[in-house]
Amino acid sequence: MSDLPYRPCAGIMLVNRAGQVFVGQRIDSTLEAWQMPQGGIDPGEDAYAAAVRELGEETGVAPEHITLIAEAPDELFYDLPEDMIGKVWKGKWRGQRQRWFLFRFLGEDSDIDIATEHQEFRAWRWSDPDDLPAMIVPFKRALYEAVLAAFRPHLAADETT
Repeated sequence: MSDLPYRPCAGIMLVNRAGQVFVGQRIDSTLEAWQMPQGGIDPGEDAYAAAVRELGEETGVAPEHITLIAEAPDELFYDLPEDMIGKVWKGKWRGQRQRWFLFRFLGEDSDIDIATEHQEFRAWRWSDPDDLPAMIVPFKRALYEAVLAAFRPHLAADETT
């Protein structure tokens, strides 16, 4: 299956004024794993537009409630475990190649609504960034460590609010 391509995706680290990161539990899994919003980039769509769209689709957060802080300098990749290849995404992809964006959340918790039209999360919370690698499914752990490394200089709490 190593000849399969990677699915192009956008990932979003949404950080609140206290320096905590939004994480959600997938609705299609009983695992205790938590993840940040992410999703596919549509044909002809740029990664930033996909990130803003996916954030809205998964969290209900409107564009006026976010501001871009940083973009990871490189695409980040992960491979699916062997037992999942051919079973997810209609068998078309071996994993994902992702562009990651760090956004500051400017709204209130009441501006977050995971009960969206195509709901992906069954629960959500704010988490300490350093806890992220331990919260994600093991095959994405290295990816989350790379995301943290890329955004660490920007993760301080917003002292102005």
